[in-house]
Amino acid sequence: MSLRPTLETRKARPTMEGAGVHLHRAFGFQDPTELDPFLLFDDFRNERPEDFIRGFPWHPHRGIETITYVLSGTVEHGDSLGNTGRLGAGDVQWMTAGSGILHQEMPQGNANGQMHGFQLWANLPASLKMTAPRYQDVQGKDIPEIIDDDGTSVKVIIGSFWGKSGPVDGIAADPQYLDIFVPAGKRKTFKIDTYRRAFAYIFDGSGKFLDASTPQGVLLEKEYKGEELNIRDLSGNRTLVRFGTGDEITVQAGPNGIRFLLISGAPLQEPVAWHGPIVMNTQAELQQAMRDLRNGTFIKPAH
Repeated sequence: MSLRPTLETRKARPTMEGAGVHLHRAFGFQDPTELDPFLLFDDFRNERPEDFIRGFPWHPHRGIETITYVLSGTVEHGDSLGNTGRLGAGDVQWMTAGSGILHQEMPQGNANGQMHGFQLWANLPASLKMTAPRYQDVQGKDIPEIIDDDGTSVKVIIGSFWGKSGPVDGIAADPQYLDIFVPAGKRKTFKIDTYRRAFAYIFDGSGKFLDASTPQGVLLEKEYKGEELNIRDLSGNRTLVRFGTGDEITVQAGPNGIRFLLISGAPLQEPVAWHGPIVMNTQAELQQAMRDLRNGTFIKPAH
């Protein structure tokens, strides 16, 4: 077995999208090879309704799949196929934009006005860029959760893990998407297919990931003067950890435990031509998509 090295840790950066939604972006719109087949990851956590209530009005997508996971609050959605739905806490939505879709996503806070969720963009291979659009909404109660003897819990959203399979399937990138909590002070090892790119996104608690090159681990904490290590709560820190190659990771939880998403997928290794919500393989395909938007032929008839 080989421990995956930690290539990089970085904080998600604040940005604004849609009609004025304040969110944090862990990656996206930079180097598409970095975490191929994944293109973008957003954390839309907010305490103030005025920072998210205007939502994401009607906009196009082509050439990608989006996976939305809601932790608190709700998201109302509708699309050009006539689909409508409401995602609540714990629910997941998978959308294959394929040949083209127009949709809107309108968040609502919970009883305390809080909203929290994640959106991941997965690239489609050239052979499926123009596939028919599809939607799948999955309720939280249908997502298997495994609780280990030491209190570690894993929600299997996509893929298979510890003998359970997630309810979302058919995604071209064939990702594994896990929501993991490791209790205070526990050390836990998780297997990852050697041929997949992988990252973790820490959104609550604190801890460290052990690294083969630095066995003491890459600390996700703040070190104070002297010998004392004060591991601070990372609930507002939004830390991305990008891993190198190997077939496992090991995490050491801090005094309040650590909760993170562990996401991996097989790289496509294809050229990327990207403009906003449209991701194709060539500039010619991208320009055709723009022409389709202008002349009203973006949405293709169902076969």
